[in-house]
Amino acid sequence: MYLATTGRPDTPPAPGSVPGAARRRVPGTVIALGAVSLVTDISSEMVTAVLPLYLVLGLGLSPLQFGFLDGLFNGVTALVRLVGGHAADRGGRHKRVAGAGYALSAFSRLGLLLAGGATGGIAAALAADRIGKGIRTAPRDAMITLSSPPETLGRAFGVHRAMDTTGALFGPLAAFGLLWATADAYDAVFVVSFCIGLLGVVLLIVFVPGHFATPASTTAPILAPSPSRARRSLFEPLRSPAFRRVLAAAALLGAATVGDAFVYLLLQRRLDVGVVWFPLLPLGAAAVYLLLAVPAGRLADRVGRRIPFLSGHGALLAAYLLLLTPINGTALLTLVLVLVGAFYATTDGVLMALAAPLLPAARRASGLALLQTGQAVARLIAAAGFGAAWTLWGPRPALAVAAAAMLTALVLARAVLPRTEQERQSP
Repeated sequence: MYLATTGRPDTPPAPGSVPGAARRRVPGTVIALGAVSLVTDISSEMVTAVLPLYLVLGLGLSPLQFGFLDGLFNGVTALVRLVGGHAADRGGRHKRVAGAGYALSAFSRLGLLLAGGATGGIAAALAADRIGKGIRTAPRDAMITLSSPPETLGRAFGVHRAMDTTGALFGPLAAFGLLWATADAYDAVFVVSFCIGLLGVVLLIVFVPGHFATPASTTAPILAPSPSRARRSLFEPLRSPAFRRVLAAAALLGAATVGDAFVYLLLQRRLDVGVVWFPLLPLGAAAVYLLLAVPAGRLADRVGRRIPFLSGHGALLAAYLLLLTPINGTALLTLVLVLVGAFYATTDGVLMALAAPLLPAARRASGLALLQTGQAVARLIAAAGFGAAWTLWGPRPALAVAAAAMLTALVLARAVLPRTEQERQSP
């Protein structure tokens, strides 16, 4: 009942209810989408956690082959977001497009099961999973913005991302527990992952509404209605000058963002973390993300989303600088994981909340897809550049260059990002 009714935009207010109190609630649609993401992330992270072991140790793929497949399909995910966003905006089909993405990812688990040791079958299953993820991301985030008042978007995304991260924490634990209980039966992991993923699709169908009314707002969208000949243009959201500035800032900062894997590898080298414990490093950062996502979203709604977004990248810069210092031991491990978790808590959902009010409801998914794709492509380029710098110069000089790039990007992004309403009203 809570998922079905709490805060739904189509639920009439109770007699004598206070509008301010209603606005302080997290809409039921956001809770429902968070539950879908939680369940789906358990399913996907079960596979993600064991996939390197399964492919490299179980099937004998070389690390180069695995790295090529993983990098290729991450790039595909970034580009498919554009298609998903554009399709969702055509006729307001956000739920159907997102549902197709969730279903495709769920059934890809069966593809891994049926592929056996065939590299082609494994590649097809991985492609289906990443395509499904790319298709669903922008429509899902658009549904969050369309079901929430603009002034509470930071908190709405914070709640969603906290639930999503909860699934990311439980997924690897469930996978390794299942492997322990079944004597390393990877097939069992794939079957259970499929069943959990299917549950996520059912939750979406049952609890998420199919149509959304545009939330009332005191701030009109900057992007005006487009001419009919350009209405279906994939890049129409770029007509908004403010949105272009947000996209440029996100791409600048993304191009200076070293991938998480490199940060964890640097920690492993500095602290000599054992192979058995290495997979737990991302869980530490995810736990911090889970704890800070909602407070960061509430803060963003209060002080303006620009400040937390820039501060989050400042936290990542601090993590880079810490890795360049002589600090060692538990202090370094704890500080870096806290800073990486804080980076995600103050940037991931906050960026979507910053950009959404700049886009009209009819082009919301397309605009968010453009933003996510631009940021993802910039991060892919940054990861490739850092990997090349590490190979040529070694980890320490490469990290020093990355820190300098992040500092430069922060200065430029601060100048480029449009000031929010809260900042303009502050003395």
